Amino acid sequence: MSPSSAQVTAAEISRIAGVTRATVSNWRRRHEDFPAPSGGTDSSPLYDLESVRTWLASRGHASASSPTEELRTTLRLHAQGASGTSDLLLLVLAAAGCSAEELTAAVHLPDPDLVARAQRDAAAAADAVPTADPVRFAPGDAPVLRALYACVRDEGGQAALGALAERELEDSAASGAYRTPTPLADLLARLIPGAPARILDPACGSGTLLAAAARRGADELYGQDTLPVQARRSAVGLMLAAPEATVTVRAADSLRADAFPDLLADAVLCNPPFGVRDWGHDELAYDPRWAYGLPPRAESELAWVQHALAHLTPGGYAALILPPATAGRASGRRVRAELVRSGALRSVIALPVGASVPLHVGLQIWVLQRPEPGGPERKSVLFVDTAADAPAPGTGGAAGTARTRGVGRSASVDWDGITARALEAWRAFTEDADAFEGVPGVSHAADVVDLLDDVVDLTPARLVRASRPGVDPAELSAEVDAARRDLVKSAKSLARAAGHGGWRATEAEAREWRTATTSDLARGGALTILRTLPEGARGLGDGTDHDSAARAVLTASDITRGSGPSGDPAELRSDTARVIAAGDVLVRAVASGGGPMARVAGEEEAGALLGHHVHLFRPDPGRLDAWFLAGFLGAEENIAGASTGSTILTVSPGRLRVPLLPLEEQKRYGEAFRHVAQLRAEARRAARLAEEAARLLAGGLTGGQLLPSRDTARHPSGDAST
Repeated sequence: MSPSSAQVTAAEISRIAGVTRATVSNWRRRHEDFPAPSGGTDSSPLYDLESVRTWLASRGHASASSPTEELRTTLRLHAQGASGTSDLLLLVLAAAGCSAEELTAAVHLPDPDLVARAQRDAAAAADAVPTADPVRFAPGDAPVLRALYACVRDEGGQAALGALAERELEDSAASGAYRTPTPLADLLARLIPGAPARILDPACGSGTLLAAAARRGADELYGQDTLPVQARRSAVGLMLAAPEATVTVRAADSLRADAFPDLLADAVLCNPPFGVRDWGHDELAYDPRWAYGLPPRAESELAWVQHALAHLTPGGYAALILPPATAGRASGRRVRAELVRSGALRSVIALPVGASVPLHVGLQIWVLQRPEPGGPERKSVLFVDTAADAPAPGTGGAAGTARTRGVGRSASVDWDGITARALEAWRAFTEDADAFEGVPGVSHAADVVDLLDDVVDLTPARLVRASRPGVDPAELSAEVDAARRDLVKSAKSLARAAGHGGWRATEAEAREWRTATTSDLARGGALTILRTLPEGARGLGDGTDHDSAARAVLTASDITRGSGPSGDPAELRSDTARVIAAGDVLVRAVASGGGPMARVAGEEEAGALLGHHVHLFRPDPGRLDAWFLAGFLGAEENIAGASTGSTILTVSPGRLRVPLLPLEEQKRYGEAFRHVAQLRAEARRAARLAEEAARLLAGGLTGGQLLPSRDTARHPSGDAST
């Protein structure tokens, strides 16, 4: 591909220059020498890349795109090259094992030597990854190979792997392959008791569940996936994320061609494909895995359940993500009954709508345990409804809303609340099932004999709601009154915050200012950019001698919901955790979803540890006002211009831009941003209290504990009530 044929969109120009798309539009209108479109359409023009870079250089705009973004752009521009994703995955693995000096040398090789070097590196890694074809790179691949080596050198193998995933794998509608959200994968791993070492995922996809198990100490990881490209991506990702673990991944259909027929794992984690009718019902009719009954043709999910149980050591646990129909479909009644009767099914946990693809369905987690010969009789099954309208344990009703974006729509998912409800109930149940006392409307241990009726419906919402005990009317009335008083007090505080008038309109046009990237400001000493590195990453701590086990962790979810540090330091699994100081500016590393992106650390956050998915900006107070910095770093356009990705939008901290203003003017902006933060906090608190008061009132009226007052028999509009 000749340089002149490489074309970029306006969005790609904004990422290359480190500006917003609106700025690129202004350049097109105001500068006659801005490159003319060289292709595309009037609504979606394309521009010659070299012409754009020349123009940017003439204006003093050095490329602000990160190595990962350069790799993404190069992959798109050279889409017709001879290399495939599989070969590039091998090269990522090989490059990750090279030193920075070796990678720099590769980047500066002439094209023919670079291609030859990449060919050797990828071929050397081929034995470790499921692959069928020999590695082949062509001269036209040189730009991609150069960008890949640079990305691995500067940002690591996982960053390069992510760029390849966005291109070929992540959320691929054609293949039906979707990533399991990381918080959901972590929840499944935490549902497995003890410290299992040998883990199997028979539908491993990109390896998210196995990676979660590795973060909890598993060191033998076995995966299988029908799609060869997914199997290869999973193998490479796991080898990068868990270099000390033994990784074995195979490409084949687990139900029809089990790659590990003799493997007995300590635990199985799986998010199998749903609703597959051609799963091998006829040819596998006499398979020994069907110890609980032949799964009906329409019940492929129950085939996966039994496949998981067959691969467990006696007493081992499995956790699977399944569609809700599996719990109640008539065709699966006999198999469900055997799973319950035998004690293999230990728990069914309902997730809220939007927790994972498909987003319009509330999925379920089934926790199973392979019965032990002569083991204890299991008399009950735990049911948990994490979507229930009830406060998460330990939050006093303040639901933390970590947002995840899925395909086609977004969903607000309270992962902190989901995890707390599920784990609190599960741990109490596993400690003493006979003494377990559920939470009304959230969790309930149902007797096996009660479940074995004509339907064997294992839907959690039905069972936990049916278990709700009586509530004392006087106690509920007092609780409602207290909730209403809190709401009135909060509404007054919100009104005071909304009444603040610390801003005015500009004159004719919106104000414009010169800006600098945070990378430039860091190089000039105006601020420092810090983050907590993943376990095993090369790097230094912050030089502070601290006992991490005694400190809470500030997470991205804490920023979203405006709460104090709530993370578990054990989850960091890192000795590079940064300690937050008052005046630090904290920015979420993932921009998908809503909620505030930035906050200023106060006394409550001071001394806490920095979570993995949070960037820390430490300004020099003599040059940058913290609230001014937080306000502009968290601005929507700024975040959009510094974010990359499709399904998951990752913020590149060094590409965020800050206006260059005198310190006194910064402080005026900072005070205004402080009031905005106060307004947001008061609004959030009032909304939470209003929802809590409404929940109590509605529950009391429908539960018979509260009666409507006689003077409310007519609606304020004058319409007669029913």
